[in-house]
Amino acid sequence: MKFSDVIGQNTTKLRLIKTVKENRVSHAQLFLGQEGCGKLALALAYTQFINCTKRNDNDSCGICPSCIKYNKLIHPDLHFIYPTSKTQQHDKPVSTDFVAKWRELIVENNGYISLADWYEKIGIEKKQAIINANDCNNIIKTLSYRSYEADYQVVIIWMVEKLFHAAAPKLLKILEEPPDKTLFLLISENQEQVIKTILSRTQIIKIPGIDDEELTARLVSEFPEPGPVNDAVKISNGNYLEAKQHLLKLEEGELNIQWFTKWMRLCFGNRVADTLDFVNEISKLGRDRQKSFLIYTLRLIRQSLFISTGNDGLVKLNKGESDFIIGKEGKRFYPFINLQNAGLISDEINNSIYHIERNGNASIIFLDISLKLGSLLRIK
Repeated sequence: MKFSDVIGQNTTKLRLIKTVKENRVSHAQLFLGQEGCGKLALALAYTQFINCTKRNDNDSCGICPSCIKYNKLIHPDLHFIYPTSKTQQHDKPVSTDFVAKWRELIVENNGYISLADWYEKIGIEKKQAIINANDCNNIIKTLSYRSYEADYQVVIIWMVEKLFHAAAPKLLKILEEPPDKTLFLLISENQEQVIKTILSRTQIIKIPGIDDEELTARLVSEFPEPGPVNDAVKISNGNYLEAKQHLLKLEEGELNIQWFTKWMRLCFGNRVADTLDFVNEISKLGRDRQKSFLIYTLRLIRQSLFISTGNDGLVKLNKGESDFIIGKEGKRFYPFINLQNAGLISDEINNSIYHIERNGNASIIFLDISLKLGSLLRIK
């Protein structure tokens, strides 16, 4: 990753570049800042710049052998430690067990990830992860060897506040007296949770939230509608991940009502050929997205039932949803949901969610529920 790939943070970039030019690279630094400010992206750009063989005044070249390996996170002198937890495949996990998924997540998201993203990637959403003693032992052993080809051996410890207390002593000596040309970059979102003996051995680099102007420019390049982008920037407080998530939800919401409208009309009309096309379209999505759409469908069925039973005070619909569900006389969806079929429809949707979660065949699941909905929507 190059400095030019990092959103904003120009003052911090210049500071880091200056340390390299003046040969004042501190051997242990802590990049401290809120989620979504670009700490990891900056750390990657910094280390790539340090080891680039053809760097210019303000950035790495991006094309030398070192940069090419850094871009893929496969440089032999670049090491990572991050929180892990037991899984079915790994009873005594260490970071290297998950390195393929780590690289994939970082490359896909240009270095902008959250702890929740990582937990989801390795399938431990409901567990607590830590940086354990085995990881510390492994990195000490690795650093006992000379670097393969770079000027610096680099160790990036992501979310160092997750370092297990019993593991911390193993790192203290090497942080204080590292091998020559070794760089530790620790990344944290909460200084208070970092073990004090670790904190005292690092130079703290505070990373602010992303400037509104820079954040807007990046988001506009990804989401062309300026209105929603401006709103997202206002509520994000310099957090790129939060702003992007807000925009994705808006985008997903608009698509959901389009799909829901189309699906309900196809089911009620028993248009089998068109329903098959719709099923094929939905089946190409990821399972999380399929599940999200079914949960959304379940919500609109419930909202329609509230209207049908006169509980208007419970109704919460946006304009697009209201236009289809309440609509105009003769073009209203809610009359097709009633006390006789709402429970049956909800059961079928929940059943589909259950099978999607368990890796059932999406095409079969969505075709089955589509055919059933065609009959259930006609119950009065």
